[in-house]
Amino acid sequence: MNVVVIGAGESGLGAALLAKKLGHEVLVSDSGSLRPQRRQQLLQAGIPFEEGQHDLSRMLGADLIIKSPGIAPNSPVLAALRQQGIPIISEIEFAAQHTRAPVVAITGTNGKSTTATLTWHLLQRSGMDVALVGNIGKSFAGQLAEREAACYVAEVSSFQLEDCYAFKPWVAVITNITPNHLDRYEYSMQRYADTKFRITQAQDASDYLIYCADDAETRAGLERHQVKAQCLAFSQEKTLSQGAWLHHDQIVFSLNQNSFTMPVPKLGLRGKHNVYNSMAAGIVARLFDIKNDLIREALSDFRSLEHRLEWVADIKGVEFINDSKATSVNATWYALESINKPIIWIAGGVDKGNDYSMLTDLVRRKVKALVCLGVDNRKLHEAFSNSVDLIVNTNNMRDAVKAAFHLAAPGDCVLLSPACASFDLFENYEERGRQFKECVRDL
Repeated sequence: MNVVVIGAGESGLGAALLAKKLGHEVLVSDSGSLRPQRRQQLLQAGIPFEEGQHDLSRMLGADLIIKSPGIAPNSPVLAALRQQGIPIISEIEFAAQHTRAPVVAITGTNGKSTTATLTWHLLQRSGMDVALVGNIGKSFAGQLAEREAACYVAEVSSFQLEDCYAFKPWVAVITNITPNHLDRYEYSMQRYADTKFRITQAQDASDYLIYCADDAETRAGLERHQVKAQCLAFSQEKTLSQGAWLHHDQIVFSLNQNSFTMPVPKLGLRGKHNVYNSMAAGIVARLFDIKNDLIREALSDFRSLEHRLEWVADIKGVEFINDSKATSVNATWYALESINKPIIWIAGGVDKGNDYSMLTDLVRRKVKALVCLGVDNRKLHEAFSNSVDLIVNTNNMRDAVKAAFHLAAPGDCVLLSPACASFDLFENYEERGRQFKECVRDL
């Protein structure tokens, strides 16, 4: 079979390596310049590639196109290939076709990475051979090309789900659905939510969907979609018959006549949002019949991910928190909500159609000063000029950190929680977070 992989990032490279291992003829095509490491990996694997262009004449003979998630669905090259009737699928879809191991797939707007990593931690602690793949770490296909695991926990974005059709996770998790990437979905919240629900489209009654009962968009999605999987919910607002819910300061987990509790103060992760993440991961663990005591231990000793409410330093009484992964308004809401100190807030970047109104009350109550970090900060000024007394503009991380430290007093918290994508000044949110930490340590 002739396979063309469009895009040579982590996802594209993994798909190419797996296709090559399966004995297919493979071509990798990228409109940009390949990173030297990616180029070297393709050369070592003997996989032909092109960069700086998409040569349609080389692609039209393909039997299958594997599209990287960063490629816009309305790009001219994809339109031309669709006209020829060539199937186009995602790397996640391709990888899932080549394993019989159970897959736990986790999507949602916020909490995907934390919930996926926490779920992986719970399963690994039980002694399972489990791999963490997808939108975090190694691509699903790349992991399969390297070695087969007994189980996979996959963080899956809406971009990856766009080209999934038969992807059938044994357990699907939707953490929440709030406005994000609306520029990709014609500013339609329903289109964005429906893309998330593609995670359930091939499931049947032998599978499970775990979802947040407190999330309005998820509830609306459940009414629009005929979900065949068994549904288990988690909630901080209501008592449920099965799943996980809050009773005073205890999480109650209940599944198949097995119930146990987990004290919220003993969770390894702080904040209301992490109670939800812990609930979702705990339900998955119970589906795998992991012992209650082991679930409690694993939920207690897990620590925050890099770039997600990550403590960096305490300098002259000022705490610095790196939440660079907060690329949506809702993620930043959770960050602001979880901090009980006066906040110097560093925000900004590439606006994805953001509506900042949900932050207004929190910002008014908690934020002393706003340090804008971006090429164009007008929308932040418009949103918060009546809520924050002091707003400062910066266009590089060093100036942002210095300004925030200057504005802070002992007992304050400097929080990098951008609510925006990073691509105006940084390669990705990881680079933004690393620069923040370096600049803080240089103070």
